[in-house]
Formats: sequence, structure tokens, C-alpha cells
Amino acid sequence: MIKDTIVDGFQNAPHRSLYHALGLTKEEQARPLIGIVSSYNEIVPGHMNLDKIVDAVKMGVAMAGGTPIVFPAIAVCDGIAMGHTGMKYSLITRDLIADSTEAMVLAHGFDGLVMVPNCDKNVPGLLMAAARVNIPTIFVSGGPMLAGRVNGKKTSLSSMFEAVGAYSAGKIDENQLCVCEENTCPTCGSCSGMYTANSMNCLTEVLGMGLGGNGTIPAVYSARLELAKHAGMQIMELVRAGVRPRDIMTASAIQNALTADMALGCSTNSMLHLPAIANECGVEFNLDMANAISEKTPNLCHLAPAGPTYMEDLNEAGGVYAVLKELTKLELLDTGVMTCTGKTLGENLANAVNRDPEVIRPAENPYSKTGGIAVLRGNLAPDGCVVKRSAVAPEMLRHEGPAKVFDSEEDAIAAIYAGRIVKGDVVVIRYEGPAGGPGMREMLSPTSAIAGMGLDKDVALITDGRFSGATRGASIGHISPEAVRGGLIAYVQDGDRISIDIPNYSIELNVSDEEIKQRMATTEIKKKTDIKGALARYASQVSSADRGAIINTFAE
Repeated sequence: MIKDTIVDGFQNAPHRSLYHALGLTKEEQARPLIGIVSSYNEIVPGHMNLDKIVDAVKMGVAMAGGTPIVFPAIAVCDGIAMGHTGMKYSLITRDLIADSTEAMVLAHGFDGLVMVPNCDKNVPGLLMAAARVNIPTIFVSGGPMLAGRVNGKKTSLSSMFEAVGAYSAGKIDENQLCVCEENTCPTCGSCSGMYTANSMNCLTEVLGMGLGGNGTIPAVYSARLELAKHAGMQIMELVRAGVRPRDIMTASAIQNALTADMALGCSTNSMLHLPAIANECGVEFNLDMANAISEKTPNLCHLAPAGPTYMEDLNEAGGVYAVLKELTKLELLDTGVMTCTGKTLGENLANAVNRDPEVIRPAENPYSKTGGIAVLRGNLAPDGCVVKRSAVAPEMLRHEGPAKVFDSEEDAIAAIYAGRIVKGDVVVIRYEGPAGGPGMREMLSPTSAIAGMGLDKDVALITDGRFSGATRGASIGHISPEAVRGGLIAYVQDGDRISIDIPNYSIELNVSDEEIKQRMATTEIKKKTDIKGALARYASQVSSADRGAIINTFAE
């Protein structure tokens, strides 16, 4: 306990004097000190309500006999950062969040933690930190945004990005674009589809680190405040029992999360974050696990952008627990794993009910018999690449076409809006990987432009960058090795034929070995020389995407 090393004894009088400077009474100093890591800020819509969540957590901690102390974590809004240099800074914040939280926790000797994140990199970053410091921890997120309403239909941020493509193609006018703009994001919260933030908040439930409802109760519901109070109370139980994150996030729990990922149709970014979390837990994670689990896991949910339902619908249908209950019918989960509730996963699921078989398909009537994500391999990606299979039109599951090659996202977007991309093309965007970007930008703008222009069932896009959870279509990311590290994607030329076979997990550049050797001998790898600061450090230390874009002690 913190009081043993920082509070008790004559030698700790200086520490106690600083606690008095904080206004902490002797009684408060004698109680377990609970750090509340708040991602609150006023620029990220998913975080603007976190002050209310934090206040509720503090009340729960105090009611249960602890002393709550708040400190911050940074956050980037991926939507606002999208399509410009700002997106280079999104993924790198995952490690900045983990590192800064580690520093704060170990410098101040907290007895337990309540993590209050919400958006894309905060959730995995704080899960990584929880595993790293390994003191009792529980998560409570800010909750998802309600869906927007445009012309009587529910909508979300991915529709807004696609509306830009539709406007560019002359399919909607400026007034219609404005109506979309003003009605798509109606409340605070993480964007309303099964995008990365909501994917990771849902998987936090499956990992056992968040209470039931953490991933799905909307941000504006009062039930979210009740959940926060219960999280504050429950951390005290975890502290008293000495239950730590690595007791919960075991190899079995991580396999459960990957299984649930397939059933929910989560963002492809989970294939970056789950390996990184596993790495902090000391658990081996290989991308091939994804296909093995996908082969036996049905896809039960088609939330936006894959379908017409939203997080509020999943919540009303029974939430993550109802999805997991369906998976237990097929004996796909280890229900004996411990969770932050103090109960096993199986005990948590005892009263779960699927209230809407259209939102959560029963296990015997899935959208597909295989999971939502697929890992492809071939000469173009010998170390793997990732596609959200559940968001791909059936006619694009197999595709062959000529390459249109671009060395940056900006060049690709310009070509798309200029009408240079036609039916059948395979758009190739390279030098956007973890090291080459650096920062592995999301490609929501080009994929949304393609979809908005009505080409998502005719055009594929591949990149060593990554995609937003809001992306749909034959969008294949995480090409490994990436271009800047000599991956074959660096040597693709306009007009080369590329074959994609998602059902058979294959991606191939149809160029002879002799021609490839010739190109490798004569083509110069493009390395950015104008980066500095955090980006330069990240580029020198980050691993390839297939390993989760984790930070290495030494550069590869």
C-alpha cells in the first residue's frame, strides 16, 4: 500500500507535508490513494463529457473508502486530425499516453487506478499502461455518441466523409452537404458507429477491464454516470483483493477479445492495438491468430459503416454481453477468465439476453460464418496486411486490377477528386507506414471519397498506412513490410496487375521475380528527411505494423 512507503513513518514526514499542501486530511492520507486518469479536454467531442464521468468516479471511490486523485492524459480527435499532417500524430499518442501514465503512476505510488478514456488511442494506450504498471485498475469510458439524423435516417461520421465525395461527384448540392454537416454528430461521445474508439471500448469489456455497458451506453445517458460510480466503487474491491491487470488480461482473455472482435465487426485498428496490449501483458500475439479465430467465429453485427445500425442500437439489443452470450452457444470463449467485476466472464454473462436479433444476429443465423477481419498474405505483404472483411461488398471480395500508385495520401486524394480513378483500379498509397509516414496515417478521406463517388464496389485501395474504423469497402491496410523498409509495395508501378482474394487470404503483385529484382536494384527508397521531434523519435523506434507498431528499445 502507498501509505507503507510514502505516508507512514517519521521518514515520510516531507511527503505528508506535501499531501497537506494538497488539502488532504490525515484521514484521506490513511485511505488507499486511487489515481483517476482523465482524458478530458475541450477539443475532442468524445472527451468533452469526461469531467462529468470523472466526478462520478470520484464519488464512487470516496463512497467505497478511497481517496481519489485526478491526473490527465492527452487525446487526439482522429476525425479532426484526418486528411492532413495532424494524423501523423494520432497513433504516436498511444505510446505517449502509456509512457506518461507510467511516469505519473510510479512517481506517485498510487494504490489503484480508474482509467477514463474514450477515443481511438486513449483506450489502448491506457490498457498498455495498466498492464505495464500492473496495479489494480478498472476502465470506464465516456460512451458513444448518438447517431445523427439526416432526412429521417440515422447517420454517422463516416457518412459525413462520404458526403464530401458525393458533393465532389455532383451527386449532392451544397445545401445537402450543409444539412449533413449540421446533423451528423448531434451529441458528445465517441463517433456512433463501430469505429476504433467504440471497438476498443467494447473489447475492454471482453478483456475484463471494464464493467458491462462500458462500450455501449451512450455518452448522454445518465446510466453512464451510474456506471462511473460503480467503477469507482469497484476499484476499491480490486485493491482490497489485490487483483491486477495481468491477472485479468491473460492469453485466454486476449483470445476472447479477438473472437469478440470478429463477431462485432470491429475496426482494423484493433489489429494494431491488441498486439501492443498483448506485448505489455507478456502474451504472444501473431497475426495468423486472426484468421484461425475468424474461420470459426461468425460475424453477428453489421454496425456502421458496415450496416445501418449504431452503438445505441447495440446497447438496446443487450450490448457486448449479449454478443458474447451468442458466442457461448458455439463454445468459442473461455468463460472461466477473471474480470474486474470480481466474477468470471461466464458469471457476468449469466443474465445477458439478445433483445434484437436484427442488430445482434443469433449464432445460428450470422451475417457470415467467418469473422469481420481478415489477414492477407502474399508477395505484396509477406508479413501480412489487414482488411475489414465485413465491410466489403461481396463483389469485391475477389478483385484484380491495374495499380494507380501514389507516394502520399494527399496525392491520392487529389487524383480521386480529379476523376483519375476509374472502375477496376487498385489504388496504392505508400510511404504512409509507421516509420515511413511517420505515424501510419488513417486513410478515411480517400476511402470515403471513393465510396461517396459510388466506386466502393469497383475500386480497391491498399496501403502501408491504416484505415479508420469508419472505412468501408475493399480497403486493405497495414501492408508489411512497409515501403520505407524495403517492402515490395515500394516497387509497384502504375499499371501493374494486383490480385486480391479475401476469402483465401491472398494478395499478390503479378510481376515476375526477374522484374522485381531489377526494380529493387534501380529504385531508390524514399525517406523523409524533414521530420523532427516526437515524429523523428517515433520513426526511429517503431516496429512494423504486423507487430502492432510497438516501440522498440532499438531501431530495427
